[in-house]
Amino acid sequence: MNYILFDGPSRNALLPFTFTRPVADILIGIMTIRQKWEMRLGSTTTTLTEEYLSEKFPMVELEENVMINASFLPNDVLVEMVSNLESNQAIFKGDEVIAFHTNENQEEVDFDTYEIIEYQDDCLTVEHTWDIFSKNDAAIREDFEFLTEDRKSQPIPKSVNVIAPENIFIEEGAKLEFVTLNASTGPIYIGKDSEIMEGSVIRGPFALCENATVKMAAKVYGATTVGPHSRIGGEVNNSVLFGYSNKGHDGFLGNSVLGEWCNIGADSNNSNLKNNYEEVKLWSYETEGFAKTGLQFCGLMMGDHSKCGINTMFNTGTVVGVSANIFGSGFPRNFVPSFSWGGASRFTTYITKKAFETARLVMARRNVDFDEREAAILEHVFEESKKWRKE
Repeated sequence: MNYILFDGPSRNALLPFTFTRPVADILIGIMTIRQKWEMRLGSTTTTLTEEYLSEKFPMVELEENVMINASFLPNDVLVEMVSNLESNQAIFKGDEVIAFHTNENQEEVDFDTYEIIEYQDDCLTVEHTWDIFSKNDAAIREDFEFLTEDRKSQPIPKSVNVIAPENIFIEEGAKLEFVTLNASTGPIYIGKDSEIMEGSVIRGPFALCENATVKMAAKVYGATTVGPHSRIGGEVNNSVLFGYSNKGHDGFLGNSVLGEWCNIGADSNNSNLKNNYEEVKLWSYETEGFAKTGLQFCGLMMGDHSKCGINTMFNTGTVVGVSANIFGSGFPRNFVPSFSWGGASRFTTYITKKAFETARLVMARRNVDFDEREAAILEHVFEESKKWRKE
């Protein structure tokens, strides 16, 4: 069977992260949503997403296909139901479609003609940006159980101070000495060729993905995920970093999500709790206003390729778009549009020529090419975000 992950109605609610990737490629837990589905289905997937993303994330359609709403994270029951879908069948949870069967000769999908299978169990969904960190605890636990089943961890080094070692799994090539791991509050997963430097103290749930690094004397609270090739230091609490992002120095990051290729300057901090303890509101790209999150703790949402200078301060519930460069004293406003350059005193447009030069240098340091596909995606984001930039 051919499986296709589609963005679904949640795409706009997941901006700025879905400016540069389909919903399927959001990291939550230990893996991206795509990786979760592929590993459980035992099959590769392709993507139905926005046209400007389709060259990098193409869709392959065969004679028979199963379309899967990427906002839904897989579990054993759901995977079995999806695997057993037949022609003219669809799986719904309430009013929302989870998956449906199609064929290449089908001109349109009319669910009124389908046999509807109701999914009634609980499952994890990612429908808002803040779901990525607020549901990360449950996602790490599910991924940990799946990835470690019937497998044996690498031995925990003797110098490691450990609580609940049965909840710790270390992949091959990982390096860690003279650190403290407390897995009594949740599992700790240490990925292939990753490193935890001396003096670090980590409480689970925690996921350190392949080739990621925890720098010396870091303090990490669950539920935190450090994506592939990312680095953290200082104090980090309940945050998710996608691949190739750095928060490598002292300073606080809490209840936050960083996209790919982000960099947080030394001694930078974000607030994750309002002084009056009220519910946090976040900028919504859908309504072009601030939307209630239902959360008391909510920090920084930062899109791909965005960066901030040393000692940057972010207010509670700040949304930073793609390829923004923030610096200077004071608090920048709590919505920074894509391709903004400046800080609290003033923002100007970060022109694509300069932004691309930086992206090319940053990516080359990690042996990744900034190619024409990447440039075209960012050009589209630049044009789409013009209406929000004010100079």
